[in-house]
Amino acid sequence: MSTSAYHPHDHQGCINTALQQAATLCAEQGVRLTPIRKRVLELVWQSHKPMGAYDLLPALAADGFNSAPPTVYRALDFLLDLGLVHRLASLNAFIGCSHPGHEHQSCFLICKDCGKADEMDAAPWFSALTDAAKAQGFAVEQQLTEVVGTCPQCSTNKDSDSQEKGSPNES
Repeated sequence: MSTSAYHPHDHQGCINTALQQAATLCAEQGVRLTPIRKRVLELVWQSHKPMGAYDLLPALAADGFNSAPPTVYRALDFLLDLGLVHRLASLNAFIGCSHPGHEHQSCFLICKDCGKADEMDAAPWFSALTDAAKAQGFAVEQQLTEVVGTCPQCSTNKDSDSQEKGSPNES
């Protein structure tokens, strides 16, 4: 998916693409995309904001699914194992994977203001990090980088707010 989380777009398109990719991966792996797994994936993709397992419970209950935490965690574990979602450790939350089914190194840009997160290819940086670790005798097994800052939309909103505050009031 090439659409950035930080630019206006049709979230339904992201959800549809994620579901198509999930169906393809499940068929290739010989596993089932059960209704609850599918619904959890839809919910994770609905807004580009990382979702905690407990954030998913009310929507699942409203849809008539068993919304007990173990059920949600099993669905999330399945999606993680298949590479359809990533777990953001700093937030204890999950975000849809932009490149499921392909081995890749990702960095997540997380906006501290709006809460959206965007996956970015970070292979060049991780190669340098792996080489530096190797020079120290350390064997890297997994890398996940989370960068917190302000997205373009929130930066623009802050700039607009500060300009409004700085201008004199007209009466």
